[in-house]
Amino acid sequence: MGVLAASAPECRGVKELLSVAGLDPDRVHWRFRHPHTQVGLDLLFKQEAVESFIYSYRHGFSGFFALLTKSQSIKIAALPGVVSVTKNQVYHTQLEVGTLWDWTTISQMDYLHKLKMEMTTLLVSLTQLVYVELACILMGDVSEHVYFAFLGIWPESPSFADDGYGPPPPKWKGICQAGVSFGPNNCNGKVIGAQWYADDVEKGLLDGEFLSPRDANSHGTHTASTAAGNLVHNVSFHGLAAGVAHGGAPRARLAIYKACWGAYPTHGSCSRATMMKAIDDAIHDGVDVLSLSIVGPLETPGMLHVVANGITVVCSAGNGGPTAQTVDNSCSSPWLLAVAATTIDRLFPTAIILGNNQRIVGQSLYVATEGTDHFYVVLSYFGIECDPDYINPTDVKGKVIFCITPSNLSPSNNIAAIVNLLLNKGGKGFIFPQENTDLLYQWEVTSKLIPVIAVDLVVAYQILQYYTSTDTPKAKISSTHTTIGSGVPAPKVAAFSSRGPSPIYPGVLKPDIAAPGVNILAAAPQIAYYKELGVLYHFDSGTSMACPHVSGIVALLKSRHPDWSPAALKSALMTTALSTKNTGLPIQADGTLAKIADPFDYGAGFVNPKKGR
Repeated sequence: MGVLAASAPECRGVKELLSVAGLDPDRVHWRFRHPHTQVGLDLLFKQEAVESFIYSYRHGFSGFFALLTKSQSIKIAALPGVVSVTKNQVYHTQLEVGTLWDWTTISQMDYLHKLKMEMTTLLVSLTQLVYVELACILMGDVSEHVYFAFLGIWPESPSFADDGYGPPPPKWKGICQAGVSFGPNNCNGKVIGAQWYADDVEKGLLDGEFLSPRDANSHGTHTASTAAGNLVHNVSFHGLAAGVAHGGAPRARLAIYKACWGAYPTHGSCSRATMMKAIDDAIHDGVDVLSLSIVGPLETPGMLHVVANGITVVCSAGNGGPTAQTVDNSCSSPWLLAVAATTIDRLFPTAIILGNNQRIVGQSLYVATEGTDHFYVVLSYFGIECDPDYINPTDVKGKVIFCITPSNLSPSNNIAAIVNLLLNKGGKGFIFPQENTDLLYQWEVTSKLIPVIAVDLVVAYQILQYYTSTDTPKAKISSTHTTIGSGVPAPKVAAFSSRGPSPIYPGVLKPDIAAPGVNILAAAPQIAYYKELGVLYHFDSGTSMACPHVSGIVALLKSRHPDWSPAALKSALMTTALSTKNTGLPIQADGTLAKIADPFDYGAGFVNPKKGR
């Protein structure tokens, strides 16, 4: 809980204060030598020392996090030597295998005690204002191994087995912190360290959580295996995207810093102060690459401290696209590597045979075979009729529902509600138009229950034309298959991927680079949801998925070129990025209208690690 530290004779009062608070004064760091500052802090905090202090920061910068009244914060800000006093904020994770890596050319706060007076939660930085948010921390050393750390993890996943790994390298200074359902034996030659931080977490976020480094959300496990998962054979999602899964740096080791909380299906939330503590520990432990798959409201100048320590910072550009100037503020500095999301050369075609034997194709994740040889009556709903309040529940049993909404091709709450209605009332399928299939992953929950098929507007009108030409329209829906390779034009910038320029630094090119982030198959924690699905690996989309692709590539480059600085690593990737897709034509950017991608869509282009090395 404590935050202050002493290293000079003038700071003896702080050492006494730390001892009163139950802290070890020799384990915290204090850089202030100004006697007036020391006296001021001593007077301010003696009364509520135990309740006030939460975190201290000593490795990247000198500072502390505490619960202060408004008057206390004003007084501290006026003390000599205090650079800034900043209110804490919350950040969120960013969500929206097979031959993936081959294709990219390489084989909320509950306070511990509430004072009776009005309180303000503050972040106090004693030498530098720092804004921090974290999704994953990646680290490496100068040998052939590279070390990573992320959010929570499911260590039993095959992606994190330690077969063939030796002991951690001598440079490793981290620990394996036990907790609920996570003991010292859960660290191994692959997962070499683990820590968790819950002193600054709202109690509601802990519902269903593990008070330990174990992942209850899936975000950490998915991104960790994307960047550094082992080579695992025979991986698929119920047969889809089958093949060999591995991360960008498959022989990497991992150290876990769980600082974001929220069990599935909530998005992870992260206190800035907690992120700072995790990053501070990671700097001490020897981190080389910091990968941030979350977004925050403010720019993060404190990341300059991280980069100054030789740590490359990779971050997700955000999921606010295709609107311009939506690149995340926390990733806008020129020393950060902001990653946009693209598709890959993989589709999941699902054949629809109409009653007139016309064959059309959409995309789905439907893997069941029951009913795939049977024609079902089709009911059509146009425009505003495509609403669960309009559809008669008694009409849907044994029917395929077809919605056409030409004025709104984006996913809506109505779609999910209609799918739920069909599941409850015996519907046999749902077909609807969508601009793209960037968010196809969200239908994996229905993969064995009911086909949910996205089609483009051309196919939708073909279905409508057939529907209006017959008195008894019918359709037969097949199981989904996987199509991969040069026959699938790729990459395309995902519609959801945030666009530049930076809203706060419009003169700085953002995003910097693009990487795969659509329907990515990676490891799943064995929490109830994925157990019920019966999968060890699952799909997800977002710039959160693109970020660890680049983080893994950076780790490989760092391992091969240990003397390269973060700037050199960033330059190597940006100057070798691709601007053309696998057909030789310019990369496109999805959106309301598809267009040729430009630097505000994908930065320097699509990451090309073979050239970057």
